Amino acid sequence: MSTAIPTDDDEMPTEVDFSGGTRGKFYQPGMKLNLPVYLDADVQAYLAAIATRKGIPLSDVANDLLKREIEIIETAKG
Repeated sequence: MSTAIPTDDDEMPTEVDFSGGTRGKFYQPGMKLNLPVYLDADVQAYLAAIATRKGIPLSDVANDLLKREIEIIETAKG
């Protein structure tokens, strides 16, 4: 297989050979993907301190805060 260098970071090399590939090899119907969320360093540090103090994962702290914010927004809409 050739290793041509792409001209742009978003482009695949022109000489990639997919002839031996299998379509759908990793497809799983109904599979749920959790997308990563990147926090600013200061926000992450603040939430990490709260998580450590409470003894819970940082993701739980972030989700709890976001759920409360969503509840406030939805209440204000009504």
